[in-house]
Amino acid sequence: MSTTLTGALVGALLAVAALQFGFWGFALVVVFGAVGALVAALATGRIDRGALTDVLTGRRSSR
Repeated sequence: MSTTLTGALVGALLAVAALQFGFWGFALVVVFGAVGALVAALATGRIDRGALTDVLTGRRSSR
């Protein structure tokens, strides 16, 4: 699936969520989607957990 098609499908799903659930439902869908993407990226190793922890705690590293 191309990136353009994926973006279009995500946009369509977000539009349906906005129409169905209003602004706060739309915002909740976006937040849960972002959390799900973060968890998936951590699970697959695309994001280094140690580096993410350093960023969130304000530590600077030279990795």
